[in-house]
Amino acid sequence: MLDLINVSYDTQIPNNVGLSSDKRVLKALEKWHPGYINWWNDLIPQNFQESMVYLRTAVSVDPKGWAKFDYVKMPEYRWGVLLAPQVEDRRIPMGEHLGEPAWQEVPGEYRNLLKRLIVIQGDTEPGSVEQQRFLGLTAPSLYDMRNLFQVNVEEGRHLWAMVYLLQKYFGRDGREEANDLLIRSSGSEEAPRMLGAFNEETPDWLSFFMFTYFTDRDGKMQLESLAQSGFDPLSRTCRFMLTEEAHHMFVGETGVGRTIQATCEAMKTAGISDPYDINKVRDLGVIDLPTIQKKLNLHYTLSLDLFGQEISTNAANAFNQGIKGRYMEMRLKDDHRLINDTYNVLDLDGDKIIEKEVPALTALNMRLRDDYVKDAAGGVGRWNKIIDKHGIEYEMKLPHQAFNRKIGVFSGKNFDPDGNLVSGAAYDQGLTEWLPTHADGDFIQSLMKPIHEPGVYASWIAPPKVGIDNKPGDFEYVKLHMA
Repeated sequence: MLDLINVSYDTQIPNNVGLSSDKRVLKALEKWHPGYINWWNDLIPQNFQESMVYLRTAVSVDPKGWAKFDYVKMPEYRWGVLLAPQVEDRRIPMGEHLGEPAWQEVPGEYRNLLKRLIVIQGDTEPGSVEQQRFLGLTAPSLYDMRNLFQVNVEEGRHLWAMVYLLQKYFGRDGREEANDLLIRSSGSEEAPRMLGAFNEETPDWLSFFMFTYFTDRDGKMQLESLAQSGFDPLSRTCRFMLTEEAHHMFVGETGVGRTIQATCEAMKTAGISDPYDINKVRDLGVIDLPTIQKKLNLHYTLSLDLFGQEISTNAANAFNQGIKGRYMEMRLKDDHRLINDTYNVLDLDGDKIIEKEVPALTALNMRLRDDYVKDAAGGVGRWNKIIDKHGIEYEMKLPHQAFNRKIGVFSGKNFDPDGNLVSGAAYDQGLTEWLPTHADGDFIQSLMKPIHEPGVYASWIAPPKVGIDNKPGDFEYVKLHMA
């Protein structure tokens, strides 16, 4: 009887899927493993490969106690194949197969669509590690460096999760797709990552925090939707990935919050009340609030593009076929088929943004995006409480969904962050106030000085309220081995 809770370490690849008795898949994964390690070693700056990092590693998929913390060298981290426990007699929760037993094998007629969804999800995981590859060199503390590396190793494990599905269920095609996941590279001209947001640079730590808050939150929404899948191995894989993903968004939300806190504390100490007195604020060695808002605008709008077109027959097909559901599908009070249901989507009528009623099946991307917007607003509200607590008159805001879009009905249109259509000249002029400029980037880079002393933090970021694994403030989260 397979132990579906605890992780087995009897093969090179830790797992709870019985790899030791699945020789074909084990051999395929062992063949893929050296290429993965080469990719990892090429990616992380050499002077961190020998450092001991205080990381969590999954030892179980029991939500009550699934991880252990210990020092490990990153190349020796035990990346594993972990699926949430199988739900007995699980049924497909939506679409034309509603109520039928969940599939344990890939239905032939849905093979290509399933494979494409798994490949796209898999492609985002190494993409984000590639984007963040140099951030360790400018970490504002050992605590933050450790969090970066924790995110990195877990994104690597999420790549393994998708590669396992490709290798086990998609034969030769799957093996080729798994190899291609190591060939594509973020920002590459010849073989870029599949989604635009994963080809952008992550040049500084504020970008990293915004990425982990906004873009990893898109990952959460996609994983929640795939966790509804009628293909049970994909559902179980995504359910466990969500357990790890929560920490990534925590890193983003608290990172931005601590950046805002350092700015507000420095302003208060210096007696500066005007957040728009940018040069005076920057002279304090912190990042001014309007520049933080610009970074928010950029990463939020890039993340909105990840949801695709507002109206999508592909999304409708995936739902109808029981392959990908909605966010929290089981909590929704409808027939889970959507044959006669409608949903309001944003559209353009000349120069005006309007709401248009369309068949709910075709509006699934828009619905997921709406769920994302509500979810993302929570952290922004908490950031504003930090500002308000310091008595500074400023409010962080999510820009309108029409602003700075490259995909969907608003793509290439000149909308400002309030959702007003403006002239090309006004748009060009406003961009310097709405999105980070090269000068903003240069200033932020000037603050990116590494801090290697335990318990010490760069001027632009406040210490966390509590340590990882309840460790004290001066805990040495990374024992550096500097070549």
